[in-house]
Amino acid sequence: MTPITGSIVALVTPMLEDGSVDYPTLRTLIDWHIAEGTDCIGVVGTTGESPTVNIEEHCEIIRVSVEQAKGRVPIMAGCGANSTSEAIELTRFAKSVGADCHLQVVPYYNKPTQEGQYQHFKAIAEAVDLPMVLYNVPGRSVADMLHDTVLRLAQVPGIVGIKEATGNIERAQWLIRDVPQGFAVYSGDDPTAVALMLCGGQGNISVTANVAPRLMHELCVAAIAGNVRRAMEIQRQLMPVHKNLFVEANPIPVKWAMAEMGLCGPALRLPMTQLSTHLHATVKDALRSGGLV
Repeated sequence: MTPITGSIVALVTPMLEDGSVDYPTLRTLIDWHIAEGTDCIGVVGTTGESPTVNIEEHCEIIRVSVEQAKGRVPIMAGCGANSTSEAIELTRFAKSVGADCHLQVVPYYNKPTQEGQYQHFKAIAEAVDLPMVLYNVPGRSVADMLHDTVLRLAQVPGIVGIKEATGNIERAQWLIRDVPQGFAVYSGDDPTAVALMLCGGQGNISVTANVAPRLMHELCVAAIAGNVRRAMEIQRQLMPVHKNLFVEANPIPVKWAMAEMGLCGPALRLPMTQLSTHLHATVKDALRSGGLV
């Protein structure tokens, strides 16, 4: 696989008021992101409400996304699970419909050891020949993938990168320093993504890109090229957006923001609930500050 660089949107899964997946709007969003310069589209991750879609829906979202993209941009399919066999099943499906790569989160809730994490990801890589991007987000998964475990996994054929979502730039720098050539380090934390890329990271898997795809693409291009002035100019514009899309658990605020922008409906599935009324003005002000509304 040609290494992916730049802005990778962690795409929401649009839903209708009855909670069903809104596939026509999903197709529209994919076309919009391609037109706006998004470099890769990540589907059915945390922002895509992967915990609340069933297996059939999960697979259909991947299939529809690949079909709609038509090879214009890569599709990164979220295939993570806290069961290794389920993760393999999802990854096999993603490969069968033409996804370009897959994102594999550290197994959540069951708290695997470092050896358990290594064996989990290694088993998936050996079972399915599809480029894998690891995803470390201990704030959600509880288990943390430590530096040495990432380096072990970077030696496994088929594992091509990591989404580093701790927001810890020192930690990211050590990864960028120590991983083998060709292994990509992506940010998974919008507020600190510009710093990670200026340190040598290859891109950002972004929530903010859902509402500001062109600006996030331009920020990534500038940061990866080492153009600090332009990267920080855009960063300062987007800082209120980065911050206030997390005033409640993701993807609650970004779904509300997208509805305000007319991009999709605000519907989420329980246990996710609508953005608290007292936070509407906060998110709206952030969008306004970013020049998005």
